[in-house]
Amino acid sequence: MYEFETVNACLILLRDMFRLQEGESIAITCDTESSMEAVEATAQAAVILGAKPVIFKIAAPAGGKAGDKDMPMEPLIQGIKSCDAWVEFNTKLIFYSTVYDKIIEDPNNRPRYMNQNGVTPEVLVRNISKLDNNLLNKFITAMADCTKNAKHIRVTSERGMDIEFDNEPGREFLVADGIVEKNEIEMFPGQISWAPNFESINGTIIVDGTLSPPLGAVKGPVKFTVKKGEIVKIEGGIDAVEFEAWLKSFNDPQMFKVAHLAYGFAPYAKLSGYIVEDERVWGCTEWGFGNVGGMLVSDIPGEQGIPGASHSDGICLNCSVWLDGVQVLDKGVVVGPTPEVVQMARALGK
Repeated sequence: MYEFETVNACLILLRDMFRLQEGESIAITCDTESSMEAVEATAQAAVILGAKPVIFKIAAPAGGKAGDKDMPMEPLIQGIKSCDAWVEFNTKLIFYSTVYDKIIEDPNNRPRYMNQNGVTPEVLVRNISKLDNNLLNKFITAMADCTKNAKHIRVTSERGMDIEFDNEPGREFLVADGIVEKNEIEMFPGQISWAPNFESINGTIIVDGTLSPPLGAVKGPVKFTVKKGEIVKIEGGIDAVEFEAWLKSFNDPQMFKVAHLAYGFAPYAKLSGYIVEDERVWGCTEWGFGNVGGMLVSDIPGEQGIPGASHSDGICLNCSVWLDGVQVLDKGVVVGPTPEVVQMARALGK
């Protein structure tokens, strides 16, 4: 499917986002659950640009640090680390594993990286080929700046979500603006992620999109009661029972703690069952639990962050958001904080 369009999307990815140069090497990682069409199209695009692709395919491990025992750690670390760039298509994440931590531990000597966990040709074509990346870059940067400058944030939804927290001064935001500079760690375009002051997170999170891993699309809303950044109750039928059992299976208290949140701002993203796209659906907020990547807690010395056995992300659709009392999202529609930001959202088709 999309065998022609996928190569075009991958050319845009490598040429315009990675700015891959002739003679550079790029590691393309995947596992036995990954879309090989996306992997091979990326390798083809690299060759067209005069670069040198290397594909690392492994048996699908458990995700995150829980998968350490399943990975050929040293070959992956040494092989990927020696490349100029790295795109990850693994369905079971290398991201947040010890392999990942070792590869990116030196901020001045690591491959530039973009996370595309589980991405398929359809997702690539929809979210890269059709995108006005320059305009999205300006919009994402403006929204990230105003959010970063806020002290207190409230998020609600019509499903009953209502949670408040404070930003942690000096903590960096991950702005997925579609450009991967030297040594940078980037996510798929269309997202703003950050870790607030964990102790200040209180209220109710309602996940009504995807909860992955381990569930994928939820059958009904799952309600999380959060006190001081920790999940104290999970409600919502069989999905809630299964997810709580999954968290408990790690025997790791960190798995019950909020790791970060994010805005979804990809104009063409839709709920597809692939978490990388789902968490970019326009107007959603995405809440991570478990392992906290070092780039999300830049105020903590070192690159290890706050280790957890694994990581899961929950998607909350059509959110309303207030920054220091000023509304910027209304049921997923951008309404602030300035007319210029609103105008850019409308120009993006939102």
